[in-house]
Amino acid sequence: MFIPCDRGGGPAALDFKGFTLLMPAVSVGNVGQLAIDLVISTLDMTKVGYFYTDCLVPMVGNNPYATAEENSTELSINAEVYSLPSKKLVVLQIRSPFIKNKYRPFCETLLSWVKSSKCARVVLLSSSHAYQRDDEQLLGTPLRYLLTPDLEKAVGGRMKELNWKEMERVAAYPGISDTDKVLHIPGGGITKLLFTQSCSEGIQMAVLLKFCSEGDNIPDAFVLVNYLNEWLQLIKSESNNSTDPSSQWKIPSSWRLLFGNGLPPALF
Repeated sequence: MFIPCDRGGGPAALDFKGFTLLMPAVSVGNVGQLAIDLVISTLDMTKVGYFYTDCLVPMVGNNPYATAEENSTELSINAEVYSLPSKKLVVLQIRSPFIKNKYRPFCETLLSWVKSSKCARVVLLSSSHAYQRDDEQLLGTPLRYLLTPDLEKAVGGRMKELNWKEMERVAAYPGISDTDKVLHIPGGGITKLLFTQSCSEGIQMAVLLKFCSEGDNIPDAFVLVNYLNEWLQLIKSESNNSTDPSSQWKIPSSWRLLFGNGLPPALF
């Protein structure tokens, strides 16, 4: 359930009709969440509300996008909504893992909100275990996309122009039968469930994902957000930054603590 906060410039900021909803799947390496951080921080998006749900582990912390001491003590919770009306973009950031057996209720609540808010489409940023790729997925780029049938009609041609690679279906019974193909996204969290529900409910959804492994996943986040930017053009790609595309994105202040504090000198 979406709960607006007392910021964002009044009722107009809460009108998401025709907007693109961008959100992460809580998946391997937290790559989607890190990529969303970069979008919110770079575009200086305004927090307009909260997504209240009992499907996520509760959490509270300081403002992850603090730019000065004055706004560093603002509180953040496990699911918040940010908006940028000039680009018709609304972002849901998720900061905590799902409670066991709560995937389906969350997806149902989320899609209900998408319908009621009249969002035009949903873009889900996700990731999948690199070590569980099949032979075909080992070739070429580690990036993949999926489109629901309703969105395929609208943007399928654009994906072909970009020369993007669609997520492969894999054999349901490897070594026994290769004719039955299924969608398999190991480590993808809610990705498969949310995508299949969107297909059945006629919601326009795109999934952008990267194969990766657990560890320092900041480089994966930059790759994924640049992949997203190829399509949605959230920021202009500058030719002089072609050797380092990550320099276009603003790293949020919270990333300084991504791996905790440094070792105390007293240990040495």
